[in-house]
Amino acid sequence: MDKFKEIRPIVLGVVKRENKILVSKGYDKVKDEVFYRSIGGGIDFLEDSKEALKREFKEELNIDINVGEFLGISENIFTYNGKNAHELILFYNVDIKNKDYKEKYHIVDGNYETDAKWIDMNKFKNKELKIYPEQMFKYLS
Repeated sequence: MDKFKEIRPIVLGVVKRENKILVSKGYDKVKDEVFYRSIGGGIDFLEDSKEALKREFKEELNIDINVGEFLGISENIFTYNGKNAHELILFYNVDIKNKDYKEKYHIVDGNYETDAKWIDMNKFKNKELKIYPEQMFKYLS
């Protein structure tokens, strides 16, 4: 699947601890913009969305998670690094076991490396930092 030519089904986990949310850092070279996004990724053909979310957390953070309640679905049409993209996103609450809790996680996804860390949700609400997709705001309460 070419994620820049087809509608891509993805799943994202909303992981909260106190007033913080676990997000990974991204960068758009064309916009020269740093942004954050919840952990998750593509849903494979014939893969259940909860199983896809568990797989993504295992691949990216090397941890097992508990997938909680389904929060909603939204459509996200955007431009990333100068390319148009279109996603249908399923959002779930996620719990991380205390033994797997870290202040920061290093993510290696193919040739891409970044970090995931806990950031105060107010930094996104007051626009100090950017979080994508913007539909995330309804889950930051």
